[in-house]
Amino acid sequence: MKIMKFGGTSVGKPERMHAVARLILSEPEDKIVVLSALSGTTNTLVQISKALADGHRDQAKQIIDDLRKHYDAFCEGLLQTSEARVKARDIVNHHFEFLEIILKISFSEALERDILAQGELLSTQLFCTYLEEIQVPVVLLPALEFMYIDEYHEPVLAKIKTKLTALLQQYPDQHLFVTQGYICRNARGEVDNLKRGGSDYTASLIGAAVQASEIQIWTDIDGMHNNDPRVVKNTFPIERLSFDEAAELAYFGAKILHPASIWPAQFFNIPVRLLNTMQPEARGTLITDQATGEGVKAVAAKDGITAIKIKSSRMLLAYGFLRKVFEVFEKYRTPIDMITTSEVAVSLTIDQIVHLENIQRELEAYGSVEVEHDQTIIAIVGNEIVSQKAILKNMFAALEPIPLRMISYGGSRHNVSLLIHSTHKEQALRALNKGLFGLD
Repeated sequence: MKIMKFGGTSVGKPERMHAVARLILSEPEDKIVVLSALSGTTNTLVQISKALADGHRDQAKQIIDDLRKHYDAFCEGLLQTSEARVKARDIVNHHFEFLEIILKISFSEALERDILAQGELLSTQLFCTYLEEIQVPVVLLPALEFMYIDEYHEPVLAKIKTKLTALLQQYPDQHLFVTQGYICRNARGEVDNLKRGGSDYTASLIGAAVQASEIQIWTDIDGMHNNDPRVVKNTFPIERLSFDEAAELAYFGAKILHPASIWPAQFFNIPVRLLNTMQPEARGTLITDQATGEGVKAVAAKDGITAIKIKSSRMLLAYGFLRKVFEVFEKYRTPIDMITTSEVAVSLTIDQIVHLENIQRELEAYGSVEVEHDQTIIAIVGNEIVSQKAILKNMFAALEPIPLRMISYGGSRHNVSLLIHSTHKEQALRALNKGLFGLD
């Protein structure tokens, strides 16, 4: 069985949803199709939630009305028969009745998660309605019946596998299934989600649960590029990456792939292929357990980084100092991206600042604490690059005009990470494109 995930831009217009159907039907293998919400929908649902949280019900009502018009027009373009259009209208009515009801009740975090789930619920039902209109047998698998996370917001793969397997066994003669990306149920049984970009994660978890032959991630770009094409003009898609290389790039800013989506595929050694809905003939990027060639594969940038420096004259030879520092971050469930140490100080970076005030207060028990915001991590990724002196030489030569705040080297043989102020990000990416790839 093959998993095919399509992002919001891939289904954002009626003609694109038609194209997705053609792509699916051209694939003879049994498949589970994972869909995101129509492009722009999740952002709009966030706006509705914010308006309600701020007590602006009239504003929320206006946003809901505008979104309803968008879906009415979408259904007209998607479907041709009156029977299918009536069914689609009933689907849209059902979900917008819910959005109308929430205008009259108290807002809460649980309600917000219900609101954010509406996009995927709508897109999958409308897509199935179109498939039925063109007489393609399909089964809609509700993600809320098998996708579960625990109290720490981590997926419960054993439960996902059990629930999903039981669902699939109800349809032994079916070859095409559709389900929602992003949404799930939490440990309390409430509607929840896998955070932004979570549809990739859904596809990978499903692939792991059913031991898929391949996981395909279809977006609007032809694979993972060697640099950020939004910033750098001359970039190119990478044909092959190892799981380790792809994980580094995804974590450190390559937007095409959700960072968490690598580990389920890697654990079960399921190939992941990144493809372009707009250019289905493009080869894209294949991610497997095999590393190919040596040298730099790509550069990625991760914004929104905060650097924290803890300095203490008592640190020298102090047994357990680093353990105490790490325990503070563990207490507040805040991951650390980079870390460097000296005899009197430790510097590290985080990308989640929800608990920063508490973290800073507790760290001050061990020394003086300095915090710097608006930082960017630049990651240079490739197979065995730390052993190649020419790469390091070219990298530092390209970045000579740019102040470097931190350097992480040696933690991975596939990655060298640099911390710079975010104002230098675009300059750094362009300089590395020229210095490492010879591209202006």
